[in-house]
Amino acid sequence: MVVHIVMIKFKEDTTKEQILDIKKRLEELVDKIEPLKTMEVGLNFKPSDRAMDLVLTAIFDTKEGLEIYSPHPAHQEVVKDIKALGEYTKVVDYEK
Repeated sequence: MVVHIVMIKFKEDTTKEQILDIKKRLEELVDKIEPLKTMEVGLNFKPSDRAMDLVLTAIFDTKEGLEIYSPHPAHQEVVKDIKALGEYTKVVDYEK
């Protein structure tokens, strides 16, 4: 099993509605990308200098599944908007 975690810090002028839209679109990827088994998306509620705004945890059966997911057009549509709204991201991929 492969776990893919992404944390996003949005730009200061990003609205709550824009963040909620990104969250919804990320969650919908499970129905659009076959190797993606689960997608959990959480929004931070505790402000701090170290805090990120959104975290996603995606599960795949194999590394190959992650490799299919990354360039998939449905994923890339969301990535485009995350890049436009995001200040920076952090990523961790590991096998479980």
